[in-house]
Amino acid sequence: MTRIKVAKLLESRLERISQDSIWAHRSSGIRGSLLNMIYSSVEEITEDEKILFDELIFKASEILKSAGKDLVT
Repeated sequence: MTRIKVAKLLESRLERISQDSIWAHRSSGIRGSLLNMIYSSVEEITEDEKILFDELIFKASEILKSAGKDLVT
């Protein structure tokens, strides 16, 4: 799966975090950054942008894991 497809999937899941969750506020910045990367990466991205993209994907997945754990407990 390409970075953009993964980023789109994570962004859509971050959007679904309940506004009552402490994770909603934390995810908003990551979500915005993912959207910027998704829509600005129409052309080939640089190595630095790939690293940033990977870091955003990792942070988004960590937030989703934490938000999911809160739902279970």
